[in-house]
Amino acid sequence: MGALISLLVSLYQTVFGTLERLTSDWFLGLAARFVFASVLLVYFFNSALTKMGNGIFGFLSPSDGAYAQILPTLMEQVGYDTSQISFFPYGLIVLFGTWGEVILPVLVTIGLFTRAASLGMIVFVVVMSYVDITGHHIDAATIGALFDGNPSSMIADQRLLWVFVLLVPMLKGPGLISVDALLSSYYRRRERYY
Repeated sequence: MGALISLLVSLYQTVFGTLERLTSDWFLGLAARFVFASVLLVYFFNSALTKMGNGIFGFLSPSDGAYAQILPTLMEQVGYDTSQISFFPYGLIVLFGTWGEVILPVLVTIGLFTRAASLGMIVFVVVMSYVDITGHHIDAATIGALFDGNPSSMIADQRLLWVFVLLVPMLKGPGLISVDALLSSYYRRRERYY
């Protein structure tokens, strides 16, 4: 019996040790970026589109909806009149929030400045969740709770998974198939010649 257990342990370690060696340094970052892109890229892009003003330069002038989504309590206080809101700091917050909702997901997806972009997205998700809870006053069922046995809550469950997907490229890097890897390879070759 001991020989059988030893054989199974050895087989287990060989199979999963080989799998770990074959996928280290490239797979986890790539897989996390793929999951992020397939689940959240279009979500964030569509959300950003609702915040942009009209015309080709709409990205420079956030819509009233952007203010209502990002600063709901302040919008209530001014009677939904954005002309009553000062640009600094509130207009700047809305502008940067709108830009961040487009730029950061694209950077994570293509793997450019991946660690910083992933950290930025984590902060974005945390702030977005805070605004949803305190500013939009969503109900307790939508907020949910960790370890509540109900994996369908929008805040506690879904956004925790979003953050985890972003933690992987932030901590492990983007993987070999990324703009960061291409740039790193380019600079290593360039340094050899100088």
